[in-house]
Amino acid sequence: MKKLGYGFSLIFLLAIWGCGGSGGSGTIARSITIKGSDTMVILGQRWAETYMKIHPDKRIQVTGGGSGTGIAALINGGTDICEASRPMKEKEKEMVRKRHGKDVTEIPVALDGVAVYVPQSSRIKTLTQAQLKSIYTGTITNWRDVGGDDRRIVAYSRENNSGTYVFFKEHVLNNEDFARDIQTLPGTAAVVNAVSKDPASLGYGGIAYASGIKAIAIKQDEESDGVIPSLETVESGQYPLSRQLFFYTVGPPSEEIKIFIDWVLSSEGQKICEAVGYYPLVRK
Repeated sequence: MKKLGYGFSLIFLLAIWGCGGSGGSGTIARSITIKGSDTMVILGQRWAETYMKIHPDKRIQVTGGGSGTGIAALINGGTDICEASRPMKEKEKEMVRKRHGKDVTEIPVALDGVAVYVPQSSRIKTLTQAQLKSIYTGTITNWRDVGGDDRRIVAYSRENNSGTYVFFKEHVLNNEDFARDIQTLPGTAAVVNAVSKDPASLGYGGIAYASGIKAIAIKQDEESDGVIPSLETVESGQYPLSRQLFFYTVGPPSEEIKIFIDWVLSSEGQKICEAVGYYPLVRK
């Protein structure tokens, strides 16, 4: 499966102007806005590009900024669809209810494995979740303590408005704090780029960005087998850091937005997940 390694941590805007309406009036339909997860922005981009080719009278704008940014925009009425690589928290859902008088609608749209990246030259092939936790909380600081070379570990992380950051903190660190010397970067592409250039480093992020580095196997504990993220291991849940990726809307999506989301969840839309480097929610 081809993995894409280029970054979209800066705002990426898709805007294709439709043809004129009946009678050549030049009327343009209101665009659908999608905002949020930097992990998902390349997937959202491809969905939007493909959908607009099929429906040239439609416009879809896709921007990143992080899951937290997308959720804030949803709360404030600044986006039609929030892309999030983590579930919304109950307090965030309550903010939507208070602001709009409606519940959020949660729509899983794809599967992902949060990969742990090391440089291609690294001797490390497998880490346990406990070892990962110790590295990111600062208990383990040298690669020799986990079977690597005698050198200080340089660990990269996402910033705290990232859904991937929240997922990693909850599922690996058990909600403990990251060590102070962990280096945070503003996008998964930036993490991959840093790891690829630093032989003493490791980082984490969505599997679709795993290009120019290697994704190592993760073990739930010392007795478990190491598992590499793949379609089969993520779909089955065997990979310990498997997760769903979400769309969120305020209330049920409007007719036009529902048509787009239904297409995303169709076999045609789900094929794009694999083309980009993620995993389809449903294989048909």
